Amino acid sequence: MFDLSQFPKAKKYWYNGEIYDWNHALIHPMTHALHYGTSVFEGIRAYATSRGPAIFRLKEHIDRFFYSAQVAKMTFPWSREEISEAIKEVIRVNELSSAYIRPLLFYSYGNLGLVPKFCPVHLVIGAWEWGAYLGGRASEGVTAYIIPWRRLHWSQLDMSAKLGGMYIQSTICGLEARLKGADEAIFLNLEGRVAEGPGENIFIVKDGELMTNDRRESILEGITRSSLLAIAADFGIKTSIGPITKDQLFHADEAFFCGTAVEVAAITRVLDASEGSEAPKEYIISSGKPGPITLKLAEAYQRIVRGQNPDYEKWLTYVNL
Repeated sequence: MFDLSQFPKAKKYWYNGEIYDWNHALIHPMTHALHYGTSVFEGIRAYATSRGPAIFRLKEHIDRFFYSAQVAKMTFPWSREEISEAIKEVIRVNELSSAYIRPLLFYSYGNLGLVPKFCPVHLVIGAWEWGAYLGGRASEGVTAYIIPWRRLHWSQLDMSAKLGGMYIQSTICGLEARLKGADEAIFLNLEGRVAEGPGENIFIVKDGELMTNDRRESILEGITRSSLLAIAADFGIKTSIGPITKDQLFHADEAFFCGTAVEVAAITRVLDASEGSEAPKEYIISSGKPGPITLKLAEAYQRIVRGQNPDYEKWLTYVNL
């Protein structure tokens, strides 16, 4: 039996076209992806609405899923439509009104050479109820720790793909940040500028202008990021995309993380260990509390994903319709 404490309401998962009980194990320990991280994945959320569970920006997530698979040289038999339907089926069979959804394509059992010549690509989809990634602190403002190790560079690997093995850097550095008493890490890129969090994009606000960076700063241009840029523009908030320096972050009027898991979480305190110091310098972002633009975007986002703003219905896929 598997402990379900971190997977609330998970009853079943989808594997290669069949539904299995959550406690039914199928993966061989010599599976290629288990040893080398040869997988691609998506993190998707469904929210409770007056019309039942609705998946936020499913099409965009599936498009990126297929792009990631292409980068990983994967071939498989499922179409975009079939995977989308399988995701909806998983939400239904688990009787979830809201959910975090994890589709994963991976090189399965076949051989253990670095090149998976004899390993078929398998697909698994799970879903469970999951609250805010950074917990209650997300609404109050979080402490971020700028780690001394630089983010993988966009010239070294396609940062537009969600490649499983790449996230070992995120895991290690996320653990390091928490060991140092912070809530989350921040990566700088090889150029020494702000890149992203382990699984989040970063925005800052200065003089009423919302600013974020792009893929040439060694980030994954997230779907939540693009959503917030569109929402901000609709509010008449000036937006810009370009490099962000540490100094700009430290002296911003507001700063926040965003992503599917974290949603919108204000950054109110930063510990800078980017030079490897054992005693990182502390910076409080503005007042040390979430700022008005952060709060406005966070509230708007929550209304949109719950189907409470008809102007953004195009972003929702209703599971039961």
